Amino acid sequence: MIKSALRISAAVALAAVGNAAAQSAEWASFRGPNNDGTTAAPKSVTDWKSATLSQLWKTEASNGFSSFAIAGAKAYTIMTREMDGNSGETLVCYDAKSGKELWAQQLAVIAKYDGGGDSGTPDNKGGDGARSSPVINDGKVYCIDANIGVHCFDAATGKKVWDHDVMKKNNGVNIKWQNAASPVIDGELLLMAGGGKGQALLGINKKTGAVKWKGEDDQMTHATPVIADILGVHQCIFFTQTGLVAVNPQTGKVLWRGEHPYKVSTAASPVVWQDIVYCSSGYGVGASCFKISKAGGGLKAERIWRRENECFNHWSTPVVKDGFLYGMFSFKEYGAGPLACVDIRTGADKWKTPGFGPGQVILVGDKVIALSDKGEVVVVEANPETYTELKRQDVLEGKVWSYPVLAYDHIYARSTKEGVCLELK
Repeated sequence: MIKSALRISAAVALAAVGNAAAQSAEWASFRGPNNDGTTAAPKSVTDWKSATLSQLWKTEASNGFSSFAIAGAKAYTIMTREMDGNSGETLVCYDAKSGKELWAQQLAVIAKYDGGGDSGTPDNKGGDGARSSPVINDGKVYCIDANIGVHCFDAATGKKVWDHDVMKKNNGVNIKWQNAASPVIDGELLLMAGGGKGQALLGINKKTGAVKWKGEDDQMTHATPVIADILGVHQCIFFTQTGLVAVNPQTGKVLWRGEHPYKVSTAASPVVWQDIVYCSSGYGVGASCFKISKAGGGLKAERIWRRENECFNHWSTPVVKDGFLYGMFSFKEYGAGPLACVDIRTGADKWKTPGFGPGQVILVGDKVIALSDKGEVVVVEANPETYTELKRQDVLEGKVWSYPVLAYDHIYARSTKEGVCLELK
């Protein structure tokens, strides 16, 4: 039973979801506890081939591509709803064990997304809806809506704590399809892009909503920044329309830059492995990879390879293990694009297996959990030598462009129509 409190201990949260003695961590941040799509292997599964994925609950999740965030035995996501006669983005909180809705708060009134809707090929008709995911931190839930409005709520009750309108207060410059980036929390600051000249990158006090630092002229993209430690230097790496820009998260001071072309949209996050940073875009751009080194008391980035008009990550960020990228590498190959493995050091393809489309992946231990755009959960060995499939199960109806989540030894996933919780046995 979930206790009514501002903060729920991890022990209570685990007990509320399952009876296993030791379970996988919460998934409170975008792309997981490590901000990179990785988490520990579930304790409840020793053999994925014989494992079962049993539906614990399923609920309606109307429109949108927001992923779940899981913490304190609650599951949060953003979807399109009508509240008080207005249609818009709504943050919804569920009981993580039962799927029961606990509360909902509207974020922004949005009648029509810029460039969204059911245009395009039949396979690409995902509809409108939120493209950003919520983040839970220190008993609060943080969201960025499509209009670059930042919101903070009490995680237990849904009570509004503060909001900050980047468009109005920081001369915000939005983009086609509007904001899709999720909040990133580092220490006491929420990090994001979207402001105008001289304040394009922002560090916002997570407790008050006040801007602590602002800087640079980089125009935003749809990509969520990442936190990383490279060569002993803690940094936040933004993927802007000029390319990669790494800053000191607490001050906004630029540490290094890596140029990468921009056309139409950049939506996948950067990927960091040791002193290498990878990035990729669709629309004919392709991939770039940089090696970071120390120089003159600071850092510099040197491009080590570039694949123009290939090696696309349209909006699906790959994961990396032992120097190899695993993810959806395709552009507008809906329902058909491959899950592939690429050497991050050289850009060389290792293998490709079609039939996934622009879905998403996470890495759990040494296994890749892929969620195809058709709603199939597929478990694959993280092995650069060959594609080895261990498990495949159809779990969702609707278009699936959001990340699967592993928390409390359960898989949470959603589509444009429904959300599901799968128990691992």
